[in-house]
Amino acid sequence: MPEPRAADPRRVTIPVTLTCPVCQGTFPAVGRRAFCSAACRSAACRRRRMAARPLPVIPSATPRMPLTVYECDACGARAVGEQRCAECATFMRRVGLGGTCPHCDEPVAVSELVGLEVAPLRNE
Repeated sequence: MPEPRAADPRRVTIPVTLTCPVCQGTFPAVGRRAFCSAACRSAACRRRRMAARPLPVIPSATPRMPLTVYECDACGARAVGEQRCAECATFMRRVGLGGTCPHCDEPVAVSELVGLEVAPLRNE
């Protein structure tokens, strides 16, 4: 029967522990393992995938006031984008979205032309 070989005194085995890059926990180094668990490996994959996606570009909000037609209850004057009447210095009521007519240069609401109330598009 052969005698058992003595351990090589030059070869010292020290248990190596690694730090998980996701949860910062320690785990024993086994093979090429880089994460402590499958959950941390999946979380790292999700983070890499999300970092590669470009962020969506959100357009800046357009204020409605410059596009709104207002009418004075006292004198009947109309204005686009101005809430205060220039003639009688009172606040005007909102008629709706609109602008100036290209033919007569008078403020006209879209709801008067179409016959329906028009709401601005929302960027969602």
